[in-house]
Amino acid sequence: MATFSAVTRTHILQAIAEFDDRGRTNFLGLYGFEPTRGYPIVHEDQEYDSKAILGVAHRYATGRAATPEEFSGGIAGAVTILRKRGFEVLEPIGAAPVVPPKAPKAPRTRTAPRTTTPRRSAVPEPVLRMCPTCSVALPATGRCDDCD
Repeated sequence: MATFSAVTRTHILQAIAEFDDRGRTNFLGLYGFEPTRGYPIVHEDQEYDSKAILGVAHRYATGRAATPEEFSGGIAGAVTILRKRGFEVLEPIGAAPVVPPKAPKAPRTRTAPRTTTPRRSAVPEPVLRMCPTCSVALPATGRCDDCD
């Protein structure tokens, strides 16, 4: 599974430039992507296949293009990443907007009333950092592999 945290706006622009140089058919064929029926990325009034652009941007970032099968979350995952990098991605007419899935919240439980007795030698627990978008624990890099 490819992670897209290393992909920047610059890498995406490089993939768009390659798409323009090769043409849509050659670009998609070279990297094994099918034409996208919806959710095109728009740049300078041109539309591009969002998953293919992101897959090739992964090559510019890491040296290896992501294959169509490596997108966690499918098109919704690609759309989320592209939008976070500042690109416009169109929704198909009549489609519900792409919203990244959120983790279900744990049910609240009742707690006993607090006592006034202070704790002795309380050691603070380490704070677990969570992704604000998908609520997954962040790795040591501090960047979510699914959302960034």
